[in-house]
Amino acid sequence: MPCTLNYRTLEGRDIVNTAIAMADAAREAILPHFRSKFLTAKSKTVIGFDPVTVADRSAEKAMINVLKKRRPFDSVLGEEFGELEGQGKYRWVLDPIDGTRAFISGAPTWGVLISVERKGGVPIFGLIDQPYIGERFFGGVGLSEAVTRSGKNKLKTSGVEEIEDAILLSTFPEIGTEKERNAFIKVSKRAKLTRYGFDCYGYALVAIGTADLVIEAGLSSYDIQAPACVIEAAGGIVSTWDGKPAFNGGRILAASNEKLHKKALDYLNS
Repeated sequence: MPCTLNYRTLEGRDIVNTAIAMADAAREAILPHFRSKFLTAKSKTVIGFDPVTVADRSAEKAMINVLKKRRPFDSVLGEEFGELEGQGKYRWVLDPIDGTRAFISGAPTWGVLISVERKGGVPIFGLIDQPYIGERFFGGVGLSEAVTRSGKNKLKTSGVEEIEDAILLSTFPEIGTEKERNAFIKVSKRAKLTRYGFDCYGYALVAIGTADLVIEAGLSSYDIQAPACVIEAAGGIVSTWDGKPAFNGGRILAASNEKLHKKALDYLNS
C-alpha cells in the first residue's frame, strides 16, 4: 500500500495525531463496559449470532465526534453507522470493536481499528489499539511502530519462510464455506502451530514477528484495512486468496514475508 505522504509532514502528523485522539476516545468509551456484569449484547442478524453492544456504538460515535472537530471535511465508513460523506480527500474506515464476541467473553483479543484512505484509492495508514492491555500498533505514512508496556518498538515481521516452521492464526475454526475450510486445512496441517480466536490481535502478532500467518474469510473493509497497513509497514504481505489487494475485504491471507505468502497462496489454491 504505497504512499508518498509522510508523518513528518504537517498533513501526515495531523492524520496520525487525529487517529491517536480517536483511539483515545474509543478507549474511554469502551473500557467501562469491558468485563462488566451489566453488559448485554444484541445480534445484528436473525440467523446466527453477530453481536453488537453499547460499547461498539459509543466508541464509534466518540471517534466520529473527534474527527468532526479535528478534520470536519473528511468522510467516514464505520461498521455501526455506515457511510458519512465529506468533501475532503480522505476517508476514515472504523471498526470500534473488532472482535465483539471476544469482548463479551472477557477475552482481550479484540481491538479498535482505524484506517485512512485516499478517496478512490488504497489505505495509507492504519492503527490497531488494544485498550485493556494498553497496546497500540501503527503502520503507514512512514510509521511502523508498537507502543506496549516495554515502550516504543519498531515493528518487524518474522523471517520464517517455510509453512512447516510457521505459526498460523485465525479467528474461527469453521472458516467460510466448506471449500474455503478445506483450503485452510491444507495450510494448517503443514504449519508448525495453528491457534484460533485472535480477531485483529492476530494481525498485530504477525506485525511484531511472534506469529507468521493469518488466514480468514468473510472480512469487510473495516476488518482488514488497518491490520493490512500495520503488517505491510512491518515488512509483511496481505492479500486476498487470489493474490489481489485486500483493502475491500473478502478472503484474506496475511504473511510475514513474500516467500511464505507465495507458499501459503499456492496451498490455498491447489
